[in-house]
Amino acid sequence: TRALLEFLRAHPGVRAVGAEPHFFDRCYEKGLRWYRSLMPRTLEGQITMEKTPSYFVTKEAPRRIYNMSRDTKLIVVVRNPVTRAISDYTQTLSKNPTIPSFQALAFKNISTGLIDTSWSAVRIGIYAKHLDNWLQYFPLSKFLFVSGERLVSDPAGEMGRVQDFLGLKRVVTDKHFYFNETKGFPCLKKPEGSSKPRCLGKSKGRPHPKIDVQVVQRLREFYRPFNMKFYQMTGQDFGWD
Repeated sequence: TRALLEFLRAHPGVRAVGAEPHFFDRCYEKGLRWYRSLMPRTLEGQITMEKTPSYFVTKEAPRRIYNMSRDTKLIVVVRNPVTRAISDYTQTLSKNPTIPSFQALAFKNISTGLIDTSWSAVRIGIYAKHLDNWLQYFPLSKFLFVSGERLVSDPAGEMGRVQDFLGLKRVVTDKHFYFNETKGFPCLKKPEGSSKPRCLGKSKGRPHPKIDVQVVQRLREFYRPFNMKFYQMTGQDFGWD
């Protein structure tokens, strides 16, 4: 999500909030005026955007956003839920090295292979369930689902889809990107008003810890039916299975 935001900010038609506002999940009681005060000033015809990934998994978020504006366009970046869970764990581990192993957190019972869906790293990847909640307020046409994998392998192609969805001219194209071999991630060549290229910070593209093959396999099986349902709901096959 951070990569998508940075890539989109290179477009003159987009103004974005840098930090995650967390308005529709954690700060809702501060009121709409507070939320608006965080927004950058925009010109006529410019799009204002913010990103807070946890909205997608927050039960109250769709209703709250709908009450603010039912015309809001919603972009959801999704990636293979197994990789996503490991990435989530890696991030937590870097902040708190004493947490239990991935395996210990992922399973309720290791011998029966029962997955613990109360662990947020696992629960977030059940995309079909979260999308169900959103579709009670917004039609599918208000959503764009961006493949996290393609955002890395073909940033310009995926950004073309995003710009079309937002009704913007395709300004951000392949000439904006180069591939950073050490991070294994695309970077922006020259963001607006800066002479040096912009890559994601140290916390992005971290090496993942080694997870037992059987654990990964079991998680794959767990997610498969949810992935299939998600493909059906979105009309998009993300190729995770």
